[in-house]
Amino acid sequence: MHLAARLRELETEADNVRAELAEMDTLASQTEAAIYRLLTSVLSSGNLSLGLPSDAELEAAMRQSHHAPQAHPSQPPTRQSYTAVERRQQIPTVRNNVEVLSDRFMDRTIPQAVTLLLREEGGPLHVNEIYNRLLEGGFKFTGQNPTISVAVSLNRNSRFRKVAPGTFDLVMRDASKAS
Repeated sequence: MHLAARLRELETEADNVRAELAEMDTLASQTEAAIYRLLTSVLSSGNLSLGLPSDAELEAAMRQSHHAPQAHPSQPPTRQSYTAVERRQQIPTVRNNVEVLSDRFMDRTIPQAVTLLLREEGGPLHVNEIYNRLLEGGFKFTGQNPTISVAVSLNRNSRFRKVAPGTFDLVMRDASKAS
């Protein structure tokens, strides 16, 4: 009976968290739209004399940035955003000799643990690096293909977006870090 009551409490808490996330998603979309409208109006008004960058300068800066956010989280990255050589160099190796440094992820699900990792990192991580860090944090994998488990879990969760092959980031970053 105690477990059933606790389960009901957790389900209520989960529903509240889902509602809060939906509200945050709405606010993020509204903020993104407002920023887009503001940038569009500023760039189209020809205020280049005020020292604002031109469209060409903005596009060049975006191409140079490896961690530039996508226009919309559901859009896949373009083929031009990374080459085969860059992909190979960026893929971290899965380490066999990972030493458990703490037990911080022992009682967490993959999405919960990865959310903490990505917030701390401040940017996207490849599933191999996520796997290594989860092991360091004491996460216990039960499947035969843990990196695939991580990728599938993140693909199925709306909190995460795929920014490159095998590389994930949070859909919504903290507003304080966006400035």
